[in-house]
Amino acid sequence: MIYKRLNTGMLGSNCYLIGDEGEGVIIDPGASSRDILNMVEESGLKIKYIILTHAHLDHICSMDKIRDKLGAQVAVHEKDAAALSDSWANGASLFGANETYRDADVLLKDGQILKVGNLELEIIHTPGHTEGSICIKVGNKVFTGDTLFRMSIGRSDLGRGDHEDLMNSIYNKLMALEDNVEIYPGHGTTSTIGYERVNNPFF
Repeated sequence: MIYKRLNTGMLGSNCYLIGDEGEGVIIDPGASSRDILNMVEESGLKIKYIILTHAHLDHICSMDKIRDKLGAQVAVHEKDAAALSDSWANGASLFGANETYRDADVLLKDGQILKVGNLELEIIHTPGHTEGSICIKVGNKVFTGDTLFRMSIGRSDLGRGDHEDLMNSIYNKLMALEDNVEIYPGHGTTSTIGYERVNNPFF
C-alpha cells in the first residue's frame, strides 16, 4: 500500500493519500490544492475518491479544486452531506467566511466498503464530533478524522457535536478494534488503539 501524509492544512489538519495498484484515495483535503496535487503527481496514482471524515472547513477546503483537476468522486457520510453547502454547519462562519462547497458524489453509510486497487476501505460511522463523522479502516490502519487523536478526543461543542455520541463511538466502535491497529488522526501524530486504550486521559 502506498501511504503519504500532508500536515500543512488549516489548523494543522492532516491530509492523507493511500493507494494500491495504480488507484488512490485522498482523505480530508484540508491542505492547499497545490500541495495535494503535487503529492498526487509524485505518487503516480489515479485518484478514485476524495473521502471526507467529516464536513468541517479545515478538512474539506480544497475538495472542489482537486475534484475538478483529478476527476475523482467526493464521498461523505449521508448525515454530513448538507453541511457542505452550509457555511455555519461546515464551520466557515467561525472564521468570518462564507465558504460553501458543491454536493458530494457519493453518500456513505456505516459498514460500506469502497474498493481501491486491492484495498478495501471500511466506513465506520462514528458520530459525535459531527453527526456524520466517520473513520476509515484499511487493513491494520484506521483513519480517525476528528473522533480520536493521540492522547485526546475530538470536540463536541461546535454546533453539530454530541459528547455522549462521541464517547459511544469511541468505546463501541474504535476500542472494539485490536490493540495493534494503528490510528491516523485528523490532527497530530499517529498512535495505536492499544496505546490509547491504556494512556488516553479521556477514557
